[in-house]
Amino acid sequence: MAKAASPLVAKVWAVFEKDTRSEYRTRYAVNTLLLFALVTLTALSFATGGIGLTPLLAAVFFWIIVFFSALSSLAQTFVKEVETKTATFLKLTAPDDAVFFGKWGFNLLLILLLEAVLTPLFTIMLNIEVARWDVWIGTSILGALGLVSTSTLIGALIAAAGVRGALFSVLSFPVLLPLLIVLIRATEVAFGGGLEQGLGDSFAVLGAYAAITTTAGWLLFPFVWRE
Repeated sequence: MAKAASPLVAKVWAVFEKDTRSEYRTRYAVNTLLLFALVTLTALSFATGGIGLTPLLAAVFFWIIVFFSALSSLAQTFVKEVETKTATFLKLTAPDDAVFFGKWGFNLLLILLLEAVLTPLFTIMLNIEVARWDVWIGTSILGALGLVSTSTLIGALIAAAGVRGALFSVLSFPVLLPLLIVLIRATEVAFGGGLEQGLGDSFAVLGAYAAITTTAGWLLFPFVWRE
């Protein structure tokens, strides 16, 4: 079993490394993510004028920034393969599982990087204090997992479409809306508001969402990728 898994892991790593090296040379996705987030955060900072935000409103702002920043770049992992004419080569040389999890890992790296950069800037520019760092870290990781699992499959689905950017947003929003609602409630607690009694249920929902969407994406990906 270990011998069978080892080649797959190597191929997953190869796809991940290919995307990482390509991104290191172009920095397209990273620049898109960070610039969108920084521009939006700066606009919010000027709009609020330093007025203290409620924990709920702060949580809403944070995840709106992350959500729309992700929509602006995560689809590019598959769109780039189509535009550079490398999708066919990837289909011939890498198994579907390796492509899915390689792209999934690369997207996860992007979102975690975004959250790592955005968190200190968000707390400083909007004068927000994180009351529960354990809740904040757990919510950020589970939120990233759920966001990436859904976006990876939808990114593959719309890669060959003519109106890729618009279609990605339209398809992603209704699927990710339940995730955003739970994330906002959990993040409200991390910012010192909300009710901690329901925190366990929120984490259970976030974990279940990430597990279900990852599994569903893995099972459905071959049908989407090969069409």
